[in-house]
This record gives sequence, structure tokens and C-alpha cells, in this order.
Amino acid sequence: MPELSRTLADPLRSFADDTGEADPAVREALRRSETEAGEDSYLQAVAALCGSRLLTPVVAVGELAADGGDKSAEMSTVMLQDACGERAMLVFTGVDALQRWNPTARPVPATLDKVAEATLAGGAVALLVDLNGPYPLVLEDPVLSELARGRRLVTLADGGFGWLQAAPRERG
Repeated sequence: MPELSRTLADPLRSFADDTGEADPAVREALRRSETEAGEDSYLQAVAALCGSRLLTPVVAVGELAADGGDKSAEMSTVMLQDACGERAMLVFTGVDALQRWNPTARPVPATLDKVAEATLAGGAVALLVDLNGPYPLVLEDPVLSELARGRRLVTLADGGFGWLQAAPRERG
């Protein structure tokens, strides 16, 4: 019987040359979504995010020592909770937007499908993109669930939108 092995890709390798700057096309789509109310501008922003690198903030949480330093600290992703108890996860399009929110947060690059999956797995109902600007956007169901399933929103030739699902890889 032949030996089977599986090589897992390094999730950061595809972002090795990333400077942390936001994709100008994504920022423009987010700007239009904010300034041109309507479903089309919102869906165009989501489609732009589908092909972009995003930054998930990770912050240190833990106990403080008597001198004010960290006694023990762990890194954690960030969830916000509203007065009703509903939670949302944060994600940013660039380091500038992440630092505007929290200058001590560390950026972890990810794709929208993985962030959406983590959002729902963490019990959140929304994904907040660029919370403090420059152009914030909220992703909720049913869009969030489609993204979490690994689907990408794409613009069709007729100007409409559709969900693209990658074909499963064949085992060989």
C-alpha cells in the first residue's frame, strides 16, 4: 500500500510580501457602499472583500503584575457584544484601520471565508469590517453563512451577483 501524506499550506505564506496596506479597490468599494445606499453597492463591497486579504486583530489578555507589567498573557481574537448579548467579530482591510481601532492589536492575515467561518464558530452574528473607518461595513446572515461555507460572491457578466463555490479537489 502506498504511503499517503498530506502537506498543509502555511496560511501566512500567501501573504509573505504583504505590507499591511489596504487594497485601494476594496477601500473604494467600501466607500461606495457607505455613500451610495443600495443593495448593489453593498454586494459590490462584499465581492471586493472576497478577493482581498483581511487582518484579524489579536490582542493580549491576562493578569497584570504588581508593577503593571503582564503577569500572564494570552493572545485572543476580538469579539464585541451589544446590550442584547449578540456578538460580532472584527476584521480590518489594512493596518491603518486596525491601528485606528487599537494601536496595540496585532494583525493576523486571513481570507474572508476563513474569518466568516471563525465568526460563526465563535457564536457571533455579525462581522464588522473597519469598525472605526474609513468606511465601515457589517456582514450578517445570509451573506455571512454563505461566506463561511467557502463561497465567494462574484459579479456576473450581466451586472448581477452570484455565489462561486470551488470544486472539491480530487484525491489521487
